[in-house]
Amino acid sequence: MGSDYRFSTATSDIDRALVHRWLSEDAYWARGRPRHVQDTAIDTSRNYSVHDVGSGRQVGYARVVTDTVTFAWLCDVFVVPEARGAGVGKLLVDGVLADLDALGVRRTLLATADAHGLYAQYGFEPLSEPGRWMGRGTV
Repeated sequence: MGSDYRFSTATSDIDRALVHRWLSEDAYWARGRPRHVQDTAIDTSRNYSVHDVGSGRQVGYARVVTDTVTFAWLCDVFVVPEARGAGVGKLLVDGVLADLDALGVRRTLLATADAHGLYAQYGFEPLSEPGRWMGRGTV
C-alpha cells in the first residue's frame, strides 16, 4: 500500500491552484471557496499531501487546524477519483495522525459525510456526548 505514492508534510510540495480547484469545484464541503480563502487556510494550517512517485503529480491533500498541543481538526481531506482505492487515503491519514501523535495532540475531530469506514479504522467514532458540542456558522 502506498509504495507508488509519497507522503509529504512540506507546504512547499502543495500545488495550491490544484488544491483550490479540487476543493472549490469537487468537494461538497468547500464548493465555491475563493482562492484567497484557500491560500489563507493553507498558510495558517498544518498541510499534508500525497504525490504519485512516477509522475510527481499531487493526488491527495489534507490540512489540520490545531494548537499543536491539545486539539486538532482534520479537514479538507481530498483524494483524486482516479487514485481512490489505491491506498492514498490511508497513506494520507496515517501520515497526518503520525504527525499529530508526535506532537502529543490529545483530541482530533473531523466531519465527514461519506468516509466513516476509513476514519473508523483509525479510532474515530461518533462523539460520545454530541449534546455537549455546539457549532456556529455555515457548513
